Amino acid sequence: MKKLKIDPITLEVVQNALSSIADELALVIMKSAYSNIVRDSMDYSTAICDYKGRTIAQGLTNPVHLGSFPHAMRSLISQQHHNMNEGDIFVFNDPYGSGGMHLPDFYIVKPVFVKNKIEGYTATLAHQTDVGGIAPGGMGVFSQEIYQEGLRLPILKLVEKGEANYSIFEIIKKNTRMPTSVLGDINSQISACRTGEKAFKELLKIHGNI
Repeated sequence: MKKLKIDPITLEVVQNALSSIADELALVIMKSAYSNIVRDSMDYSTAICDYKGRTIAQGLTNPVHLGSFPHAMRSLISQQHHNMNEGDIFVFNDPYGSGGMHLPDFYIVKPVFVKNKIEGYTATLAHQTDVGGIAPGGMGVFSQEIYQEGLRLPILKLVEKGEANYSIFEIIKKNTRMPTSVLGDINSQISACRTGEKAFKELLKIHGNI
């Protein structure tokens, strides 16, 4: 097998560009989020993944979440790889079968298509202020089963081919005590993924052949 030779200077440029894109995702969320826990406490994370879902850059926010990204991305790709289209955005939080951690942590992930082929993903995770359940905030330590903890979302298309799936938005709205904050934070994650997608595509145009 022929070894691919990569200029170390170009490699460093691309590596830093990817990190900057991941940081840009984080900044979009910080500037547009509604809730204090996301905007001020910065209880969220961002990442850029390659076409296999492997994390190749991470934003400078909460590093604790990032250990869950590989499993979450494997779950997303294994379940939805035949059902991904340009413009799709996925949401999920279920720890059982979807790679989630606990229910307040919502993944919002967008595949990045170039010439009808997935080249990577922009990925975000943010702690929502309330997802229903037995206690406000979704942190009822006295819960005895996951059904008491709040709304469980398997891997779903929140946006399909660029069109919002308002049914899912309405389900989320009806299962939280703080719909304005939760939907506002979800929309900030969507905006971040779309912003990151544009920058990722620009980078691929310049360095996609290395």
